[in-house]
Amino acid sequence: MKTPAPKALKPVSLDKAATPAAQGGVHEPEPASFGVRRSQLRVRTLVTLRWLVIAGEILLLLVVGLGFGYQAPYPLCFAVIGAGAWINLLTGVASPGQRVFGDREATGQLALDLLQIAALVYLTGGTANPFVLLLIAPVTLAAATLPAWPVATLGALSAALSVLLAFVYMPLPDPPGVQLTAADTYRIGAAIANIAGVALIAGYVRQAAEESARMALALDMTQAVLAREQRLSALGALAAAAAHELGTPLATIAIVSKEMAREATTPQVKEDAELLIAQAERCREILKRLSETPDQATDEVHERLSLRQLVHEVIEPHASVKGVRVEAIVSGAPGVKTPDIWRLPEITHAMTSFVENAVDFATSEVLVSARFDAESVSIEVRDDGPGFAPEILAKLGEPYVTSRPGVESGRTGHVGMGLGFFISKTLLERTGAVVTFQNGRPRGAVVSARWPRSRIEVGAG
Repeated sequence: MKTPAPKALKPVSLDKAATPAAQGGVHEPEPASFGVRRSQLRVRTLVTLRWLVIAGEILLLLVVGLGFGYQAPYPLCFAVIGAGAWINLLTGVASPGQRVFGDREATGQLALDLLQIAALVYLTGGTANPFVLLLIAPVTLAAATLPAWPVATLGALSAALSVLLAFVYMPLPDPPGVQLTAADTYRIGAAIANIAGVALIAGYVRQAAEESARMALALDMTQAVLAREQRLSALGALAAAAAHELGTPLATIAIVSKEMAREATTPQVKEDAELLIAQAERCREILKRLSETPDQATDEVHERLSLRQLVHEVIEPHASVKGVRVEAIVSGAPGVKTPDIWRLPEITHAMTSFVENAVDFATSEVLVSARFDAESVSIEVRDDGPGFAPEILAKLGEPYVTSRPGVESGRTGHVGMGLGFFISKTLLERTGAVVTFQNGRPRGAVVSARWPRSRIEVGAG
């Protein structure tokens, strides 16, 4: 059954800024904000990792020297390790473990690590020593915790040290009576491989760290949106409960006041009784305006709504947008009862956001279709606009996908849909929905959410 979109109502707004319709859905932060990053490297993290590296270096020298009898300048090697241990001890003592390094300070600390590792590799064969790959570790740590410029600086230093160690080095440790040598071509190749390793591993870690940061912020915003919607929903439930619960005592007051007015022995008593009647009636009018639910509403009734009520709530904020007709359709399988569903703020907010984006890009019509059968309930938002670009369609539901092409400015003032779509998709999935994005035929975009009836139907399960 096709139902035309209702006219936009004028609800009582307690806080316009907190109303999704007033905000235009989900406001998305600028993706460029991730370009300004601060150090996330804590003193305790660096000190702990250094102790692990120093312990590994000592163990390696003991195994090579005592276990295999290789000859090497061990006093100088242990002196380099001791200098690194002394620096690490001073770092740990001088600063609280929870303190976060500044960008320049963190860069200097990791540069010292590179120099310490390079000195040890210099004493044990240069790039012929396979442990030259340890030069990758400080750059990788920087890629995970520091802004771009320290990563580039440390990467350049690591590359320069790799090249230097290919030409400047002390002999490779060798067993007694055996002299080990490595060709210059091998040393140069090892340096190039080390530089490639620095670039690739640091690049991978950097990309993963940025994706993790974006996801963390997006999830934080999702939690904030959900908390706001739950507060608004709770406020509505409180208003409905107040209207219902206070209706009976107010009616009692009105009846008693009328009896008092009828049996008043003096004009003053009658005047007071009539004042009580007027004030009780005024209270009932206020409660009536606060509550948009039927007179028989209770808490349980307010927390549930029909599928038709849900789609009307979803399209209501956008039904009066000029140039676009917003319509709703509710249909079901023959012989299957129409479900009443729980009033979940996640569903209302997410589907309203999808409708808002559809209105922005529609040519003339947006259709919201709700369907149900014995096993599932689905809601689909379809517009007749240009549809999703292929490169965007593959990434929808991830944070920070840019706006669909084809519209210079949206009708609702909402710009972009990456974070908004991510938040909406996340909210719906928390209610058990499967969310899909696709292009319609012959044109337009289609967003749909499908739930098992047992997850959202009142009285199911």
